[in-house]
Amino acid sequence: MKEKGLILVYTGDGKGKSTAAMGQVIRAAGHGFKIGWVSFFKDPPVFHQAEFNSLQKLDIDVFFFARKHPYFYKNLSFDEVRGECLKGVEFVKELFADETWDMLVLDEINITMRDGFLKEKEILSLLEAKPKNLDLILTGRGATEKIIEKADLVSEVKNVKHHYDQGVKLREGIEY
Repeated sequence: MKEKGLILVYTGDGKGKSTAAMGQVIRAAGHGFKIGWVSFFKDPPVFHQAEFNSLQKLDIDVFFFARKHPYFYKNLSFDEVRGECLKGVEFVKELFADETWDMLVLDEINITMRDGFLKEKEILSLLEAKPKNLDLILTGRGATEKIIEKADLVSEVKNVKHHYDQGVKLREGIEY
């Protein structure tokens, strides 16, 4: 049993933050970890179905909250999205109470804070409530300095060049 669960943060403006988290959970799954993936702002029927199918094949439990973001769905209200994000936070707290989890990923949780749906203090409170032995991964653009300070590992993914800039559209197997 590990002495201390770590807080890992993958942030920045480049592509690959969730992908880095997936690599981490694949490694952990190979060691027999019990893993949960809690996703914000990803709607599998629209995009990302393949990645979540892969996680489920590895017996990684996948949960979804606030599947839609107002940037893409203009008819969503702020309060509606905030409510969904808060449900996600409460669900994570329930997962914390089950000490059988070895690792949880909070995918795109930094976006919930960056865009104002969750407050920094709400996420910091969640980090404080993390069980001692649980590894917790946070992804998404916009990790704050306080989140970075609290983390044990922070990787910033920087956009140097992207095929979108060359007119290449979303590609199966690359973006989804």
